[in-house]
Amino acid sequence: MRQLISVTPILLLFVMSTSAAHGVELGVTQDCFTIDGKPAFLLGCSYYSGLGASEKTLRVDLDELHKRGFNWIRVFADWTAYNKDLSAVDVVTGVPRQRYLERLMRLCDECDRRGMIVDVTLARGTGANHEPCLQTLPVHRQAVETLVNTLKSHKNWYLDLSNEQNIRDVRYTSIDQLANLRDTAKKLDPHLLITASHGGDASKEEIRAYLQKAHFDLISIHRERDPKAPAKAADATRQYKQWIQEIGPVVPLQYDEPFRRGYSDWEPIATDFVKDLQASRDAGAAGWCFHNGDSRRAPDRKPRRSFDLQDQPLFEQLDAQEQKFLSLLQAALKQPAESHAPLR
Repeated sequence: MRQLISVTPILLLFVMSTSAAHGVELGVTQDCFTIDGKPAFLLGCSYYSGLGASEKTLRVDLDELHKRGFNWIRVFADWTAYNKDLSAVDVVTGVPRQRYLERLMRLCDECDRRGMIVDVTLARGTGANHEPCLQTLPVHRQAVETLVNTLKSHKNWYLDLSNEQNIRDVRYTSIDQLANLRDTAKKLDPHLLITASHGGDASKEEIRAYLQKAHFDLISIHRERDPKAPAKAADATRQYKQWIQEIGPVVPLQYDEPFRRGYSDWEPIATDFVKDLQASRDAGAAGWCFHNGDSRRAPDRKPRRSFDLQDQPLFEQLDAQEQKFLSLLQAALKQPAESHAPLR
């Protein structure tokens, strides 16, 4: 096996000190996720640039997320926004970048201690210096090997092989390549859950390819981002679940990147997030993520929220509507969408 990390004494002590803490285990049973063998709905939050967060920021944000009922975060293993390279893998070669691999291990450990799951995502695209990012299969495969070998002792994570892999630009990763990458990961860790996220709504044939060609353990959909999305969430979820049932095998369906604020002319408000979460959950989705990111129309794209955590924690960057959603969250989780009970 290729030696992926040069084990320094400091890193060895780090691994030894944290390995005993690894206890939270993610699994699947049919169309449900399990945590330590018990059925669990994954309530997530985007935390894309988490490898750039300071130890203090990480602790503050994770404590707040845990307190509010979140049990899942999504972080990118190759994040290069705003000309900053916070990647755990070299985007040109796929080999380890030890500083950020250690941060990824620390993040998984911190989540583990709080009973939280980590979505570790790879994405094709353009690097911080405009270089191609994971654009060839050998490089992409090396990145997968780096991550799986590094995190093999952790049980509280899963791998998104390629963010929005269906979009026909630099993000695109073919189904054949995804199947190859999936096989690479499974050979190293047969129990690791594998997916690749789909940008926008998917067709039945695309779901078929994910299940029968790429053999994914879960389906990850981003859905469309328009004012009608919350009202369509229940029907969309039921349609996806019907297709999954018809095609097989039956796996969980999750929404790991729904709509967000700062993305387009439509600015969803707190009740839009509530409706989308409730409708998706009640129609049978196994997970839903509170997506947040930068402000595209602002000159400096601030607040950047989870897209840039180097200067401020996530919770200091959320705006009034996002904060209001969080204030409504516990009540929303306790009642079904169909009740139409007012949330204030």
